[in-house]
Amino acid sequence: MDNVTDQRAAMPRRDFLGRSIAAGAAFAAPWVIPATALGRDGAVAPGERIALGVIGIGPRCTYDLKSMLAFNDIRCVAIADVQASRRAAGKSLVDQHYGNKDCALHRDFRELLARPEVDAVLIATGDRWHAPASILAAKAGKDVYSEKPCGLTIANCQELADTMKRTGRVFQAGTQRRSVPNFQAAVELARSGKLGKLHTLHASVYTPTLDNAWLPGEPTPARDVVDWDLWLGPAPWRPYNKAYVSGGWRGYYDFDSGARLLDWGAHTVDLCQWANGADDTLPVEYEPTPTNVTARYANGVKLVLDFLKTPFGDRPGWFNHLGTCPVRFVGSEGWVETGDSGEIEVHPASLKGELKSLSSKAPTVGLDVSAHARDFFDCVRSRGQTAANPKVMRHSHIACHAAALAWILKRKLTIDPATETFIDDDEANGLRSRPARDYRAG
Repeated sequence: MDNVTDQRAAMPRRDFLGRSIAAGAAFAAPWVIPATALGRDGAVAPGERIALGVIGIGPRCTYDLKSMLAFNDIRCVAIADVQASRRAAGKSLVDQHYGNKDCALHRDFRELLARPEVDAVLIATGDRWHAPASILAAKAGKDVYSEKPCGLTIANCQELADTMKRTGRVFQAGTQRRSVPNFQAAVELARSGKLGKLHTLHASVYTPTLDNAWLPGEPTPARDVVDWDLWLGPAPWRPYNKAYVSGGWRGYYDFDSGARLLDWGAHTVDLCQWANGADDTLPVEYEPTPTNVTARYANGVKLVLDFLKTPFGDRPGWFNHLGTCPVRFVGSEGWVETGDSGEIEVHPASLKGELKSLSSKAPTVGLDVSAHARDFFDCVRSRGQTAANPKVMRHSHIACHAAALAWILKRKLTIDPATETFIDDDEANGLRSRPARDYRAG
C-alpha cells in the first residue's frame, strides 16, 4: 500500500472529503462543486452524513426508520433481515424516500456489519437478538440504537453494557419516553421536591405469562425466503411455524424477555428509576403478589409493578384517558401521573401551576421516537452519553428481570445492586443467564 493509500485508510471519511477538496483546489481552478457536496442551502455534505444500517425491519423498525429518514444528516445505506419479504419492503421504503435504488440488502446482518461505510445501526429484531447483535455491532466499530428490551436476560444486559464501555461505542436503548416531553415533565416534578418526600412509584406492566409450548411444525422455507436457523439465532431450536416469524413469537419464554414483563416495564420501570434518581442502582427487594411485584430501594422508596389485565381497556386504579404505559409518582405532598396520551394528572390541583412552569415540556404523543433518535445521532457526532445510555439501560432492565424472576419463582428475592447477584438464592442466580445455541456461522 502506498503512502497516499495508507493515509486515506487511516483518515475518517468526513475528514478525507474535506482535505481532498482543499488539495484539489491547489491544482485545478475553477472547480464547480454542487451545493449539496458542500452542505449549502440546507443540504448536508455527503462526507458529513451518518451512514445507517438497519438490522431487522418489521413493523416497529419501520416506524423508527421513518423518523430517522427525515433527518438530512442521516443516510440509510443497507438493510439486513432474515425474511425476503421484509427486506424487499424495507428497500422500497428507503429507495422511494431517496429517489434511487441504492439501498443494499443482506440476509445475514453480519455482512452488513462488515461494510466499512456503515457508521451506526438500528437494531429492531426480536428480543433474542437485541443484545448479541448489539455486541457484534460494537465490536465491528458501529454505534448502536437498539429497540427494547435490549437483553433477554440479566447476563445479556451486563455483557451489553460492558461491551459498550470497553469499545467506546455510543449506545441508545429504544426507551424513547426518556425523550418525550410529558414524561420528562412528570419526572422533573417528582425530582423537584414539589410532591414532598417521594415514597411510592407505580409502573404499569403487562400481566406476566410463561409459555414453554411449541407451535406445530411446518415445512421450513428456503433459506433465501426465511433463514429459520438465523432467525432463531441464540434461542433453542424448535420447528418452524410461520406464526413465529410473523410476530407471534411474543409470550414464548425462549424468545421473550422476562415473561413479557419488560414489554412495558423497560419503559415504565425506567421512568420510575429516573424519577427516583436511581440510574446508578436498582431496587434491592422484589416480592410478588397476585396483582403486582412490589420492589424496595435501599432508600426506602417502593416501586410497584402493577399488572394490567387489559392494558388498552379498563384499568382500575389508573386514569384510562392517559393512554398506554402510564406511570405514577407519589410523594408525601402529592402525586403526578402521565401516559402516552401526552396529558398529565396531578394532585393537589395547585400542582397544575407547577406544570405550567415546565412550559418547555409541552404535551406530545408518547410513541414519537424523533427526539430520542435525534439524541442518538447527536451523540454519535459528539461522542457524548445518550438519554438511555448503557448504564441507564443496565439498571432499569435488570430491575425488570429481577421482578420477573421473583414472579416466576413465586418468592421474594433480594439482590445486591453492586454485584447484580441474588443473595442466598442459587436458583435465581442460575436464571440470570440462559444457554445460547450454536447457530450456523454463515
